[in-house]
Amino acid sequence: MTVMLLGLVIFLGAHSSRIVAEPWRERAIARLGPSGWKGAYSLVSLLGLVLIVWGFGIARAQPVLLWLPPVWTRHVAAPLVLIAFVLVAAAYVPGNALKARLHHPMLLGVKVWAFAHLLANGRLHDVVLFGAFLLWAVLDYRAARARDRASSAVYARGRMVPTLVAAAVGVLGWAVFAFWAHRLLFGVAPFGP
Repeated sequence: MTVMLLGLVIFLGAHSSRIVAEPWRERAIARLGPSGWKGAYSLVSLLGLVLIVWGFGIARAQPVLLWLPPVWTRHVAAPLVLIAFVLVAAAYVPGNALKARLHHPMLLGVKVWAFAHLLANGRLHDVVLFGAFLLWAVLDYRAARARDRASSAVYARGRMVPTLVAAAVGVLGWAVFAFWAHRLLFGVAPFGP
């Protein structure tokens, strides 16, 4: 669990600079330049992600069961994760109505994804991992909305075609992950035995 916790601190810490250290972040970008900042940010994030994955694997080998989730929670989690995939796709497809209406669909997608996994999993390492991501997404969303209000941000109206593209990309990504990649990467088939 220690390796995963270290990874979470590094990964989510890097991703929390706009929540807790916006002035420091701005100074670092000015000092390193946008490309230097992105490079350093990416390296730190990658290190954190590697430690999370490695630590999660270690923790899975010696699971601590907190509760046994009922089967129905998996049936609720699947459509929630589908929604999360669509929200994440909406963060990257320009001009879609989801981003225009929700403003920060990536963070909302992370919240929904983490909540769905908390519903369907009752082991300590799952609760720590998905709980940490849920807490981070809640705090980051709040900070992002505060920045929007402070800057009087205005989001362009969304258009139908980009919205449909975001939905299609999200559904396709979810299907690939749910029916193939999740088992390959994590050894768990969401719709299998």
